[in-house]
Amino acid sequence: MANATQQKTPVGFWASSSERHSILEDIQGVVAGSMLAALGVTLLASAHLLIGGTAGLGFLLRYSTGLSFGTVFFLLNLPFYWLAYKRLGLAFTLKTFAAVALTSFFTEVLPGLISIGDINPLVAALFGGLLIGTGMLALFRHRASLGGFGILALYLQDKFGWRAGLVQLALDGVVLTVSFFVATPFVIACSILAAVTLNLTLAINHRTDRYIVR
Repeated sequence: MANATQQKTPVGFWASSSERHSILEDIQGVVAGSMLAALGVTLLASAHLLIGGTAGLGFLLRYSTGLSFGTVFFLLNLPFYWLAYKRLGLAFTLKTFAAVALTSFFTEVLPGLISIGDINPLVAALFGGLLIGTGMLALFRHRASLGGFGILALYLQDKFGWRAGLVQLALDGVVLTVSFFVATPFVIACSILAAVTLNLTLAINHRTDRYIVR
């Protein structure tokens, strides 16, 4: 009887529980995930590779127009926040907005802080895809995302049980198909490898039935 009426311990800025992250843990997860994703994007950009999702659209616009990736990536994600708010809640939307803003910022400043010389495109694809996937995994586990297709993938996973990584892989395929008009076959092949590495990282490691803390 005591268990039935027992109140859950409230979660504050420092304290967390077995069912919920603390505010501090969420901040750390969003910042760390954004840093990893931005580093992965920097590796891909250094090898002139592409990727799927809104990041892929950002790369396409960057290579074709010369616009800043960070600015384009931030703007492309704006239409998705309404879906995030309506379907996944205010907290998810705010954390996702923060993650997108941080990732956009880091991708702008990292090239001036890190000098990446000659890099093999295959190495850039593997490590870049892994870094972005790991960053997104950290964000997913703190109920955030990098916006765009990630919001849609998480929504479909929550509603229908579809694996977020596999959903995003299919959406990424559409973006990479468009890249055939602006890139060489080798660049596209390496870009596909990066997308597969990213999404397999998510598909293998992100399962809501294995990880219940929110």
